[in-house]
Amino acid sequence: MDLSMTMPTMLTHSRAETLAWCRAVDEGPWASLAVPERITYPSHSLPVELGAAAALTERVRLWTTIVILPAHDAVEVAKQMASVDRLSDGRLTVGVGVGGREHDYRAIGAGFERRWQRMDEQVAVMRRIWAGKPPFDGADPVGPPPVQPGGPPLVAGSLGPKSVARAAKWAMGVDGAWTLDGDRATVRAAFDVIEDAWRAAGRSEPPHLSTSIWYAVGDDAEERLRRYAYDYMKIYGEEVGQFMAQSVACHGADALRRAVDSIRDAGADELFLVPTTTDPAELDRTRAALGI
Repeated sequence: MDLSMTMPTMLTHSRAETLAWCRAVDEGPWASLAVPERITYPSHSLPVELGAAAALTERVRLWTTIVILPAHDAVEVAKQMASVDRLSDGRLTVGVGVGGREHDYRAIGAGFERRWQRMDEQVAVMRRIWAGKPPFDGADPVGPPPVQPGGPPLVAGSLGPKSVARAAKWAMGVDGAWTLDGDRATVRAAFDVIEDAWRAAGRSEPPHLSTSIWYAVGDDAEERLRRYAYDYMKIYGEEVGQFMAQSVACHGADALRRAVDSIRDAGADELFLVPTTTDPAELDRTRAALGI
């Protein structure tokens, strides 16, 4: 299983912290560096943070986890991602999903209806753009051309059986099985749904199976993790925010090791660790906890 790191995009951070995170992650042992997206939140803009990561790294693969594709124009996203693919010399994987926060859609004037169907259509549009086809008759193609033939690989951020079945028609894998504690049975059950969908779709190649987990290590690990979970989920109401704050469990070195081992044992190809601090020293604490 590849171990990967997520930028602290959801927390306001400085230029110096951005430099430190990108350079330290690029030094290893991380396989990928991921950037998530939210709109009505103090998070950094995904394409801006991703572009910075492309310029500040040389080795590590870059991921979006995930672009809320139906909230955006497909041609614009295709151009942004092709640009990052060129800036990173072909190191980009594009995770896309529909999200579940209507506020993010409303904030930028996007419709919330028919999200999955729209995303299926948008994926086809993006691939046409990456293939050099013009967006409409008489138009010039939308560049730049991506480094990777056909464009960056696409991964679906999907959880339910219906959305996974749709993703099996166009994605190379699924970034799902989201877990608060790394429970092996929960993660394996989600992977079973994905693999079943791939077989039902007649796919011969196995899906790339990835997931993410919020974590914290250090003296204030438990308090920090619970505060992060509450702040992130309170958009769904006070009760949900409090429930999530009490449910997160990956705080401290022992808990992190158990979660990583369980997710690896469940058959994950890649695990994205999601930090809950902007302090670059968390990377040193994480490596020490995992012995890597």
